Amino acid sequence: MWRDEVLEEIYRIREEHAKAFNYDLKAICSDLRKRQAASGRKIISQPLRHPHNQSLHPTG
Repeated sequence: MWRDEVLEEIYRIREEHAKAFNYDLKAICSDLRKRQAASGRKIISQPLRHPHNQSLHPTG
């Protein structure tokens, strides 16, 4: 069976990180935000796009 060593390493790192925070999603996300801010990299984000308000029965 084919193994992807890169993915296995990513999964291992992700598991170790989650375990370090006792799998507490809020704590994990908080840590990731802190790391992101400390990285000094420019963060680009876009606001969520809302779908166009389309009716199922368009009126002419």
